[in-house]
Amino acid sequence: MTSLPTPTTWRAWLTADAPASRRQARAASLYQGWQRLRANRLTMLGLAVLALLVLAAIFAPLLAPYSPYAQSLGDRLLPPGSEGHLLGTDSLGRDILSRLLFGARISLYIVLLVVLVAPVLGLLVGTIAGYAGGIVDTVLMRVTDIFLAFPRLILALAFVSALGAGIENAVLAISLTAWPPYARIARAETLTFRGADFIHAVRLQGAGPVRIVTRHIWPLCVPSLVIRVTLDMAGIILTAAGLGFLGLGARPPSPEWGAMISGGSDYLLDSWWVATIPGLAIFAVSLAFNLIGDGLRDVLDPKDSGQ
Repeated sequence: MTSLPTPTTWRAWLTADAPASRRQARAASLYQGWQRLRANRLTMLGLAVLALLVLAAIFAPLLAPYSPYAQSLGDRLLPPGSEGHLLGTDSLGRDILSRLLFGARISLYIVLLVVLVAPVLGLLVGTIAGYAGGIVDTVLMRVTDIFLAFPRLILALAFVSALGAGIENAVLAISLTAWPPYARIARAETLTFRGADFIHAVRLQGAGPVRIVTRHIWPLCVPSLVIRVTLDMAGIILTAAGLGFLGLGARPPSPEWGAMISGGSDYLLDSWWVATIPGLAIFAVSLAFNLIGDGLRDVLDPKDSGQ
């Protein structure tokens, strides 16, 4: 009977000086990246905060002591720690902790949808512009410049005003304003690799433009885009919260963090916790994404690979 490999055996396999296969080389690269990531304490702190957010979103129905929509006007504006409400209540007597936990689901939902749309669109536009060049590059980059000329939040407000309030429209608006930086990065990377010897070799073997872009250029652009995506997640959350604050994101009584801040802004002086606690949640999650992005930049950036 074959014995299971021990952790020591796995470590020796992952740290071998001469990988015996492509699979082993990929696994060794991932392992070395994780080791560098784990050595960064701030990045691990960001990962811990993000893990808590994900767990809170998944187990919100089990962790929340009350329904996020249950109102009790007799318990309105209770301070934190009073009468079974750990973080207090809002102006309608709703438990802030419960709404905060369920609001984590909305924040993650918005972030995931934007991440699935904006980087993909930017990668497509940037690589096409960089590889095709000429008039195609000029037209696509001028369109990108038009989007970059407007502040992201102002442009998102314009799109949401035209599309109507709602989470889906907010996600679409944020995605339409978030893709230009990814297109710029993808174009710069494509211009760097377009004239490389391995691209010429692949072209001589009969590969067409679509195969070259999708199989050989896209994988080289992904690390830079992953870094940018991670650093942009904080901005995505802030933009979504800004739309919610203005009443153009999630609709009441949805427990979206920006909408919670908006609902508590009228009571900021007397009942500070109503707006401050969701604001602190946005701050903590945004900081966590920035810390993770800095760590991933150290690991994935090829210019820093020698450090």
